[in-house]
Amino acid sequence: MSRVSWDRYFMNIAHEAKRRSTCDRKHVGAVIVRDRMILSTGYNGSIRGLPHCNEIGHMMEGDHCVATIHAEANAILQAARNGVRIDGATLYTTASPCWNCFKLCANAGIVRIVYDEFYRDDRIFRVARRLGLAIRSLEQAEREARRAASAARKQRTSPARRLSRGARRTRGSA
Repeated sequence: MSRVSWDRYFMNIAHEAKRRSTCDRKHVGAVIVRDRMILSTGYNGSIRGLPHCNEIGHMMEGDHCVATIHAEANAILQAARNGVRIDGATLYTTASPCWNCFKLCANAGIVRIVYDEFYRDDRIFRVARRLGLAIRSLEQAEREARRAASAARKQRTSPARRLSRGARRTRGSA
């Protein structure tokens, strides 16, 4: 069995979190990570203490259930409730953030968002670029990680590096 990438590992955990979603219109999970450590998780659900959509139905405005707090917002709120700093972190989410969740992520100091499935709003990509916030599909993130790992391997074994190691050995033996 091959080892999964860190991005896929954390996305798998986000998919597990989405199984807790109580809004049956859209199941979404999110995980906030910094330095390969999970800081917080979240899923789509109702306001703490209120009945869930799957129990009493939806509170619809247009085509959106407004009773639900999105997974990304819940993950940010859980971190805040527990006094966990998330600035400089990566958010893994099973669906790309809606506009409001994207704004929350940006203001909370999230520096990278990795999503599995595109959801509706492409404004987030334009604004992310302006903010310097990296937003990638899981496939893009894994491709970039493979390229970076390959470049690092090449640098470790570059001819100039091998030559300089050989020169050091020669100097030391004289």
